[in-house]
Amino acid sequence: MKDRSIAGLLLFLLPSLFLTALMWGESMAPEYSVRENAISDLGIISETAALFTLTLGAVGALSIIGGYFLYREEGRKGRFLLHFLAGVGAIGAGVISLNDPSGLHGLFALMAFLFFSLLPLAAMRDVEGPLRAIAVVTGTLGIIFLVAMFVSDAGLIDLFGPIGHGGLERMIAYPPMIWLFAYGSVLMSTSRKTDAEAPPA
Repeated sequence: MKDRSIAGLLLFLLPSLFLTALMWGESMAPEYSVRENAISDLGIISETAALFTLTLGAVGALSIIGGYFLYREEGRKGRFLLHFLAGVGAIGAGVISLNDPSGLHGLFALMAFLFFSLLPLAAMRDVEGPLRAIAVVTGTLGIIFLVAMFVSDAGLIDLFGPIGHGGLERMIAYPPMIWLFAYGSVLMSTSRKTDAEAPPA
């Protein structure tokens, strides 16, 4: 399997794992509210803490390893750095819980949110047609809602609205996951197409 195919598979598995585990956690946690509770609350609820930590660790590893194989294919250090920092943010946010007094959880979560949201924008020049529009929309939405979360948490303006803190946070996390579904699929499919079109040895 070529590096491009491996990268595509890993980047496709990343959102598949994250969103599935998030659904499980939300279903398992007693009295958990998607509107009111942060995603990271799953890391301090006894029924879901292990699931949360393992999931973010796996998400971070998939981002770093998938980015590495993409780097081997394309040779772009800047793109790999985004994958690496997003992965480190996810792993750190999983290992250091929300109620840790150091406050490092918030820093790692910010890293993950920011760099995952930058991934679609960094890749938009490599794709064409509707996929480029998807890259722009998903990356931009992630950044916009990240700023909205920062402003709201700082008490400057309440932008939570009817979706609440939990809903706003998910509007940061979900768009990059949608992008990774699409981009991972393209990396796998274009690799297979390239193999099929290659002349016989």
